[in-house]
Amino acid sequence: MDIERVPETMPAVEGNLNASGKRFAVVVSRFNSFITERLLLSACDGLIRTGAAKKDIDVVRVPGAFEIPSAARTLASTAKYDALICIGCLLRGDTAHYDVIVNEVTRGIGQSAQETGVPHAFGVLTCDTLEQAIDRAGLKMGNKGFEAALAAVEMASLTAGVRRRASGGRKGSGPQTSALSKRTIHRRKTQAKSGKSSSRKRR
Repeated sequence: MDIERVPETMPAVEGNLNASGKRFAVVVSRFNSFITERLLLSACDGLIRTGAAKKDIDVVRVPGAFEIPSAARTLASTAKYDALICIGCLLRGDTAHYDVIVNEVTRGIGQSAQETGVPHAFGVLTCDTLEQAIDRAGLKMGNKGFEAALAAVEMASLTAGVRRRASGGRKGSGPQTSALSKRTIHRRKTQAKSGKSSSRKRR
């Protein structure tokens, strides 16, 4: 019988569960608030337990789950946040409306994360019954809001680590730095244009 050794794992870039110094936004749907409020409280608890300051957590409320991707995209585009948490609750009804909304919300959140480069944690429940949703909002199945918060913290840390690695270890290579760089470029272009205009007037 041949016995093989366990292969050595390759070194990997991983995130940690340290939210200290990072900024987060939580987008929460008011529809099915009986469930979403429980998810929201647990998500905020998860962020604070991992070191986030209350002042660094912004909560944005939207009417329903369909509006979550739009709000998340707007927040991510500000370059102020290290990660977003999207919270909602969709319950299957007797029509195809549920399937349409689930697909659009999932696609929209994923597209926002990919195009902005800001991690989006998916905390939208998609359940057949209210009982299933209750189980996932703090009963038998834990709380998906808390799990989404931990995912957001880890992805924020991972994203920052990857950017530092890609920039050769330089600090401050996150979304805020990108926004600052854009503003600097715009200012220099404006100064260059104004300099040309002044020289033309002197002539």
